[in-house]
Amino acid sequence: MAEEHHISNFDPGAFFTLHDFDSSLSWSADEIRRMYGLDDESTKNVDENKKAEVVRKTLENFDRDHDGMIERDEWLQGWRAGKRLEDFGLGPGHHGDDEYEYEIHHFEKFHDENTREEDLTHPEDIEHFRKHDEMDAAAERQEKLDSMPIVEQNIPQKFRRY
Repeated sequence: MAEEHHISNFDPGAFFTLHDFDSSLSWSADEIRRMYGLDDESTKNVDENKKAEVVRKTLENFDRDHDGMIERDEWLQGWRAGKRLEDFGLGPGHHGDDEYEYEIHHFEKFHDENTREEDLTHPEDIEHFRKHDEMDAAAERQEKLDSMPIVEQNIPQKFRRY
């Protein structure tokens, strides 16, 4: 965690704020899911029951008033009492878009500013650039469609003349 957030000493208040994605001073079930990366493509094969268990156990650990949210004060009280977020073995968690995640969870760990394109041969690199190729191809298809005055495939079948 410290490595990916570029911090050398842990501050539980700052950690809470960093993961309070909607700035509500509380973590909702959705924010817990996001913090653990449960809605990310990398966890698409994780059973929904396991994902629900992650949220349930996290709330059990910190939600003192049982309102389904972890307020900042509950987090800090729990932290001072020695409670910690459990590692459920589902990966590093996710906070941003794919570029950011690739950068902090892979590139910074295995590569540096001197890395050449031909050195990017890890499976994560290949997958990352495959996604870029797919996005570029989709953008080209859309650009072609945007340049057409009429896109026949957008016309419902019942209005077509054949």
